[in-house]
Amino acid sequence: MPTCTNNLPKAANDAKPLAEQPWIPMRSLAPRHRLRILKHLLALSDRDRYLRFGHPAGDAQVARYVEGLNFDRDEVFGVFNRKLELVALAHVAFWVLDPMPNETAPPRGAEFGGSVAEHLRGRGYGARLFEQAMLHARNRGFDTLHIHALSENTAMLRIARKAGAEVVRSGPESEAHLKLPPDTLASQVEQWVGASAAAVDYRVKQSAHRVDALIDALAEVKTGMTRIDDTDKS
Repeated sequence: MPTCTNNLPKAANDAKPLAEQPWIPMRSLAPRHRLRILKHLLALSDRDRYLRFGHPAGDAQVARYVEGLNFDRDEVFGVFNRKLELVALAHVAFWVLDPMPNETAPPRGAEFGGSVAEHLRGRGYGARLFEQAMLHARNRGFDTLHIHALSENTAMLRIARKAGAEVVRSGPESEAHLKLPPDTLASQVEQWVGASAAAVDYRVKQSAHRVDALIDALAEVKTGMTRIDDTDKS
């Protein structure tokens, strides 16, 4: 069973209903995004990595985690800034166990893990990541979302409780289990609309990034020509 602990922010905006919080574009990620995922996770402080992975994770351990992400089985999504850097990341791991002889269906579950860049803490990103995870899980037919977190990760546990999860503490670790409603046409449309809007947002940021790069390149050329001109005059 996968273990996804969490490093999410103290969310000042979490006091508001999710519907009243600003929309945050979250784009589904693919294997081509591994380097950006790795860069985001490596930028976390030692403390943040400890909360995210449940243990002090070195660079090599983080790299192995990223390399082992299964984008076909799981849901991985994130938030890009204007420079196309990942500033928030969520991983919903789906698992199915072999059924016992007396079971009619195999045990299965969905488990959430997420992280947010330090400079964006307190802006509601954590709650939005969790809300998106709930939507993805229910639309794939899962009725429970599991959260495994360190008991000291009060921000993550608070978000889970506000969503209605039952939290059970066992020493230094806590387990939260959130029952999900069945998917509906409305929930499927909500996910599709959100994904489409996030794709448009990403393309806009791509265009802006290219324009910025072009402006920087032209500025460098202008600076170089000015230096040449000054050298010729000397």
